[in-house]
Amino acid sequence: MEPLAGRARAALTADPAAASRRGWLWAEFVALYVGAPLAIALFLNPRWMFAALFGFTLVGIGLIWRTGEFDWRELVRGWGRVRWDRTAAFALLVGAAGVGVMAATRPGFMPDVSPERLRFLAMLWLAYPLLSALPQELIFRALFFHRYAPLLPDPRTALLVNAAVFALAHLMYWSVVVTAMTFVGGWIFGRTYRRRGFPAVWMLHAVAGNVLFTVGMGTYFWSGNVVRPF
Repeated sequence: MEPLAGRARAALTADPAAASRRGWLWAEFVALYVGAPLAIALFLNPRWMFAALFGFTLVGIGLIWRTGEFDWRELVRGWGRVRWDRTAAFALLVGAAGVGVMAATRPGFMPDVSPERLRFLAMLWLAYPLLSALPQELIFRALFFHRYAPLLPDPRTALLVNAAVFALAHLMYWSVVVTAMTFVGGWIFGRTYRRRGFPAVWMLHAVAGNVLFTVGMGTYFWSGNVVRPF
């Protein structure tokens, strides 16, 4: 019996149109998840990063719609699959990791607990889930796994690639700490999305981001603090 990979190659050879579509899909994938983050990191003014995120969110929604067969109700269904106990445990782990990173890289650092900062954190906890976590999950989970899954049929490879492109999207911060944390976070988010759906991963991402800012890691994750090394 011909090996599966051999049969797949034969099918592509027999259908040049399918091979061409796959090639264009790869080109689109690389442009969106590699080229765009590199361009943003190298050339975009950091003050325009949220505008860029908004623009890419619109592009992502358009690509999901163009792909077809996406049940948009998945974005609001599945709250019963959210494991709130695990979400809370994850928040504690993220907080501990954030405190550890700050202690190691900023000796003597203490989070500001002034009334002004507490008001800022209150607004952040309300705004971050909608303005940052939600669009990121649309682009890096819903779009990634719906439109580009045929390019990465092995689930383990797909998760690793998803984590890698999520980390690459944060290259704009020019920080090894951010790259490492977003790679690990991306793998966890991708795994959660595949197992428990969009609401679960959205909440996980939202809580993680809010906790990191609360313990003082805004110094790494705030676009206003970006300093390019050139």
